[in-house]
This record gives sequence, structure tokens and C-alpha cells, in this order.
Amino acid sequence: MIPPLADLLDSARVVALPLHSRFRGVDVREALLFEGPEGWAEFSPFTEYDDVKASTWLAAAIDFAWRPQPEPLRDRIGVNATVPAIEAGRVTELLSRFPGCRTAKVKVAEPGQTLADDVARVRAVREAMGPEGRIRVDANGAWNIDEAEHAVHALGEYDLEYVEQPCATVPELTELRTRVKYMGIPVAADESVRKSSDPLAVARAGAADLLVIKAQPLGGITHALQIVTAAGLPVVVSSALDTAIGLSQGAALAAALPTLDYDCGLGTASLFLDDVADLRPVDGSIPVGRVTPDAEALSRLAASDERREWWLARLARCHYELSAAAH
Repeated sequence: MIPPLADLLDSARVVALPLHSRFRGVDVREALLFEGPEGWAEFSPFTEYDDVKASTWLAAAIDFAWRPQPEPLRDRIGVNATVPAIEAGRVTELLSRFPGCRTAKVKVAEPGQTLADDVARVRAVREAMGPEGRIRVDANGAWNIDEAEHAVHALGEYDLEYVEQPCATVPELTELRTRVKYMGIPVAADESVRKSSDPLAVARAGAADLLVIKAQPLGGITHALQIVTAAGLPVVVSSALDTAIGLSQGAALAAALPTLDYDCGLGTASLFLDDVADLRPVDGSIPVGRVTPDAEALSRLAASDERREWWLARLARCHYELSAAAH
């Protein structure tokens, strides 16, 4: 069931959240929020995504706002700290925004930076977290096979939990996994799942040891759970740089999983200077439960009239895509 567009527009609010540091090429994260019978949901596909791809994110938001979700199996979710591609000297200050987090995900392979920058950043994280801390790195598919192999060797001495999406394609991941298997560093797939027309291809090819899943890009919690079951691999639930509303959906997904062996990438509220509600980590975890945005925060963080109109027009186009597909 797809609710009428008017029902979405009735409560739609567009917000712009400023970030502490540039992340994923942006200084401000925009999102459209709306309320349904079950509560608030978030529609925030990245601006470069076309309407067909973005409509999957809208399906996830409608599912969360209009339909009951699976019963949670846990009431709190352990989360990781997220370290953007910052200078090594800023690492300690940034990690202080993630109190109690025992795991850190470090962005690497950023355009304009070198492997030496990545090594310095990961070394700083290891020094700050100590030998018991868990470190995972995320290249967002930026390396070719040889670059990735070289990077894994260079970073391996810092005891990596896994390397996330080191290469862009499934064949590259398969080859890299073969090359570095002797090092005991698992390979995780993210974009190969959420951006693929066949999210199970990476599992069938044996290209990854675990999957990173996100509720919005996969069309909602129910569909994401179906992918996890079919893939048969361990998973990490992560955010797409969501507001607190989107993070609550991610927490609901993580809470519904029968097994959760890894800390989740759902602590990203700490990357924002401000948010529509407070879902920053406390003692290394966030609570499970629906979140209602603060009315004053919605006003304080309201996007410009121009950006609001852009998002409302995008919402209408994606709603049309979903409606056409349903018929």
C-alpha cells in the first residue's frame, strides 16, 4: 500500500543538519521527514541519486511510517565511532564525541589524500583506542585490486577488524579476498549490496565475509531482513548519514536480527553539530525505539525555501515511481 502523496506532504519537513567535519563530500546533510500512522520516518537519498534509485529510499520511509515493524530482540544497539578523512592530529578530539564506543570505522581512500594519510589516521585511532579497540576501515570502493592489496598490507599491522568495500566491483572483491585471505582480515561489502540490482550477487560469488546493510537504501526493514536471511552471512547495520529519525529505523533493523556479532554504524549523530533529536551514543550504544523530532529543532534546522521545494518535488517524482511500479 502506497499512501497518497498528499498524506506525505501534509507533515513533510525538510531539514539541513550541519556537520563537524566534511563527510562524504558534504558539510550539510539534508533530509525530508514525514509522519505516518506508526510514527516519523526519513527520506534522504543522496542528492546525486536518480529518481528510480531514490524511490527505494522512499519505500523504506513509507514502510517505517505506515507499517508496524518486527518486534525488537534487544533494547540497545552497540555502535562504532566514525572517523572521517581528517588529519591524524584531530582523531583524539573526534573520538571523544563517541563515549564508550569500543569500535571505530575509519574512512580511507579519500580523493586528494594518500595512503600515507590513511596510515597516519589509522595509527592515531589505534593509539587512542589502545590494543583492545576494534578498527575497521572503509574505502567506499575507491581502490583497484593492486591498490587495495597494498593498502591492506600497509594497514594490517594495526589489527583491522575488517576492510569495507575496498574495491568497486564484485569480481574485484572476489580477487582481493583471495589475495589477502592469508592475512586473516575479512572483506565486507557495502555498495555492492545497497547499490546493486542484485544485492545477493556478492554473497553468491563468495566476494565478502560479511555484509554492511542499511535500511533506507534496501527499501526498509522487511526487505533488508530478507536479504540477510538469503545471503547467510554476518552483517553490520549502518546508517546513510541519517538524522536521528533514520538512525531509529536502523536501530529497529539491528534489533530485529537474530544474531548481531558486530557493533553497528549507527552512532553517526555525533558527526552532526545539531540534529532533530538526540540519538548520540551513550556508553557505546543507542536505544531502540521510535524517535519524535523536537518541534523547535525542526524550525531551527529548516532548510531554505529553495531546498525545501527541491526536496518536495523529488518526493513527488519518487512517489510517482513507486505508484507506477505498483501498477
